[in-house]
Amino acid sequence: MNMQANAMHEPFQAQSVEPATIPATRVFYWSVRRELWENRSIYIAPLAVAAAVVLGFTISIIAGIWERQLRLDPGHAQRPFDLAAGVLMLTAILVSAFYCLDALHSERSDRSILFWKSLPVSDATTVLAKASIPLIVVPLLTFAIVIAMQWIMLLVSSAVLLVSGQNVGALWKSLSLAGMWLLLLYHLLAAHVLWPFPIYCWLLLVSGWARRATFLWAALPLVVIAGVEGIVFRTARFAALIGRRFIGDAPAMSMAPDSMGLDPHTTHVTVARFLSSPGLWIGIAVAAVFLAAAVRLRRYQGPI
Repeated sequence: MNMQANAMHEPFQAQSVEPATIPATRVFYWSVRRELWENRSIYIAPLAVAAAVVLGFTISIIAGIWERQLRLDPGHAQRPFDLAAGVLMLTAILVSAFYCLDALHSERSDRSILFWKSLPVSDATTVLAKASIPLIVVPLLTFAIVIAMQWIMLLVSSAVLLVSGQNVGALWKSLSLAGMWLLLLYHLLAAHVLWPFPIYCWLLLVSGWARRATFLWAALPLVVIAGVEGIVFRTARFAALIGRRFIGDAPAMSMAPDSMGLDPHTTHVTVARFLSSPGLWIGIAVAAVFLAAAVRLRRYQGPI
């Protein structure tokens, strides 16, 4: 009888101590969700800017500013749409930069790093989840907001032209929204994700190292290097390099001199030139080094 009881108890005991395994993809997914929960400015800031742009466009077209230009030159109907997309892309750059500066620093300053390290989530998963915000989340969110914003702008401009007795068909014919959106998505991924990614990884690294004034510690080495170059060599190549990386000046497409922006008729995609650019792969390698250093820092850094 005792032997039977022990035989029944042993498999039960083995089952009770068997650890539950959580797929790595699920851990990564919830780590990204955590970043969105804790940093609502990631989506609130672009939404607020888009609302302000739509409001300003509506006021201007009702006042007759854009309506007069569209009536006189329907061929330039894309201009306000390009300007609106440009404002959102600039917002995405700022959101990504300020998020990276605060991503690893905030959890150390509020001591929540002690709680998060107690969970079965590796430092590599945490850092990669934070890096995915400027790499994946912000660009796709910006793309979706731009599409919704431009649709609203198109409907508002069509309604105003219709009320004023103008030809709405000319406006719709002059716009190529599908082509504009494809170019926008490619431009976001190439020029505002892959090209400036080493800048964002540098900001993440500084965020995990600096005890305070992360912006100062992130900018000071760059300013010193640029200053030394200017004094010794009388050039500004390093500053120009960092500036082109940050604003997304990548060899991803070429535009005609009279192009108003991401116009499918005047913009040519240069994928081969972009992918074969040494600057792209050097930047990715530098970004990988920064990410590895950020993972190591988080492993040994404690709360501030």
